[in-house]
Amino acid sequence: MTDTKAPKSGTNPGLNIVIENIDDALSSRYLAYAMTTITQRALPDVRDGLKPVHRRILYAMRQLKLNPENSHKKCARIVGDVMGQYHPHGDASIYDALVKMSQTFSARYPLIDGQGNFGNIDGDSAAAMRYTEARMTLAGKALLEGLDEDSVDFKDTYNEEDQEPVVLPAGFPNLLANGSQGIAVGMATSIPPHNAAELCNAALHLIKAPNARIETLMEHVKGPDFPTGGIIVESRESMLEAYTTGRGGFKTRSRWEIEDLGRGQWQIVVTEIPYQVQKSRLIEKLADLIETKRAPWLADVRDESAEDIRVVLEPKSKNIEPELLMESLFKLSELETRASLNMNVLDATRTPRVMGLREVLQSFLDHQRVVLQRRSRQRLGKIENRMELLEGYRIAFLNLDEVIRIIRFEDEPKAELIKVFKLTERQAEAILNMRLRTLNKLQEIEIKTEFDALALEKSEIEELLASEPQQWSRIAGQVRKIRDEYGLKTVIGKRRTTFADMPDIEVDLATAFITKEPITVVMSEMGWIRTLKGKVEDLSTLKFKEGDGPAFALHAMTTDKIIMFASNGKFYTFSADKLPGGRGNGEPIRLMVDLQDDHMPIGLFVHNPERELLIASTDGYGFRVLEKDIIASKRGGKQTLNIKGEAEALRCIEVKGDKIATIGQNRKILIYDVSELPVLGRGKGVRLQKFKDGGLADVTTFNAESGLSFLDASSRRNSVADWHLLEGKRAQSGRMAPRGFSRAGMFSLDKSL
Repeated sequence: MTDTKAPKSGTNPGLNIVIENIDDALSSRYLAYAMTTITQRALPDVRDGLKPVHRRILYAMRQLKLNPENSHKKCARIVGDVMGQYHPHGDASIYDALVKMSQTFSARYPLIDGQGNFGNIDGDSAAAMRYTEARMTLAGKALLEGLDEDSVDFKDTYNEEDQEPVVLPAGFPNLLANGSQGIAVGMATSIPPHNAAELCNAALHLIKAPNARIETLMEHVKGPDFPTGGIIVESRESMLEAYTTGRGGFKTRSRWEIEDLGRGQWQIVVTEIPYQVQKSRLIEKLADLIETKRAPWLADVRDESAEDIRVVLEPKSKNIEPELLMESLFKLSELETRASLNMNVLDATRTPRVMGLREVLQSFLDHQRVVLQRRSRQRLGKIENRMELLEGYRIAFLNLDEVIRIIRFEDEPKAELIKVFKLTERQAEAILNMRLRTLNKLQEIEIKTEFDALALEKSEIEELLASEPQQWSRIAGQVRKIRDEYGLKTVIGKRRTTFADMPDIEVDLATAFITKEPITVVMSEMGWIRTLKGKVEDLSTLKFKEGDGPAFALHAMTTDKIIMFASNGKFYTFSADKLPGGRGNGEPIRLMVDLQDDHMPIGLFVHNPERELLIASTDGYGFRVLEKDIIASKRGGKQTLNIKGEAEALRCIEVKGDKIATIGQNRKILIYDVSELPVLGRGKGVRLQKFKDGGLADVTTFNAESGLSFLDASSRRNSVADWHLLEGKRAQSGRMAPRGFSRAGMFSLDKSL
């Protein structure tokens, strides 16, 4: 018998083959791949807000001395250095990242200053890297400031021939200022851009109050600030929750204005579009809406943009409300989008997690403190080294004759200097390397002056490193400097995205641009339907086909929905404006909906979502249903009342009272409370009344205070005396109808609501 058990993990020393279960091998290797994708490609570091490719591009540009004050260099040179030394991936991905860092419509504060064709908001791609040039901006340079001062750790490059920074010193709040987008394995990040000056104000407040509430921080950080502008219409409560949890979104709309053309004519001009929306694609979508008649109220769309965006929307009629037109277009196109917020980042330990606004700002400040401490310690080390040498020089000047004698006559002057003057090796070496011309009185004074200045600086740095308040004060000064450079009154720092409340306009796209007029809907017994203009009261002159006559007549508006209930238990929905006109006999209802020949309409009414209906079948079953749940979106209707066998749907009435009255074909009446009948969405329902012979003849509802009444054949309303004697519990047999009750066994001859 073959052993089917999986072999245990191990090695075969003879063949050097690793034996491992395939499930374990796949899971371990895929996990390693996933973590590499997360940490080395998709998620930004919370400290500098950069992914590895962006960090390597900036570092390579620094090595090429592409500072803001220097001239540009070919992007091909930059991409080549990045790919060859730091980022062993395709040049296309590197160049694409470089381009996006320089696009003013992609980055709120571009880190790279591009020269040449770097694409546009229409979605056109940049020119080839051999044609374009680039250098760093001030913001990009700020991210690298202090890199040579041991401010961050370095690691070996992929080929171990050089080193690269693990993270940049980041003197600029880049993560929130420029935002970030990325998709990893099993997680993603989406951070919109913000205003740098507002971020600095929030950071300064956080330095003063480390436990500040999100509500307080939001007094400074109003919300995202997109490079393309736009208007945020998200509620403050929603934004507060998003910044607290690190997850949410911001509904952003295009900025538009009405342009008067004279003589009552006007057009709409869109001057700003939502972030990351391609203008050419937006215009194509709007043109498609016109072509497919999904926006019949829009006559034309034109792109008149130059450097600034100018998209012209021309209405079909000057009588259309501009606000209503724009609300409808916001629903149908990318004139309104939702910018998601998912602050999933790598923390200081390179662990991916979702942070809130306060955590992100605090992480930036904590990193600045670490950078400050490391730079201070590095400077302190340099000062101590220099002071050590200056002390040696000072000793040499004080004992100049003896030093000269030792150098001239001793066989080992270095050892003798160390022994006689108790010098260190570095001091002795420095004295031996002194030039004769430096041995003058002026040089001695300079050494003393430099030593005193360094001693003062050393004491200041030591005091700084020993005092946390001083460190935060120094960081606050750096943050204020950034705030002043990118202040709200500067050209680059001025807020571009504004805020507004969502307009209180409910737009029903199906009826918003339909002329609202009164009509009368008429349906014949054979199912022919038509509409008459206005509210027609007298239908006696209306003509029908031979053998046909009126079945339903109701008053409506062209913007209404008309509901039909058929004997198959289905509800059908019509738009009043699309029903045939009053010429001729109308059109058969069966051409508009899928209604079988063996079923007929048994109810026709104007839709009112606030109403509650009662539906019943001939076998005595039924239930209550909410009218807002019966709308049918297809020709086949919406099955609500399930029927079996020879049973059919009998009635559909509005629940108007607190009592239900049913009457069977055996002329027995049963009255009970409406509350005994459940509210369902679909089904056979419950038994309304019990019958030995026949089935249900009619059902109605009424108020106990008004009493039960019925309509006789002469259309006279008659009251049922002592109706209380007919009360019972649902599903009972009931009692015989009193004398004088309708011989037809009906409470009402009218079948419409």
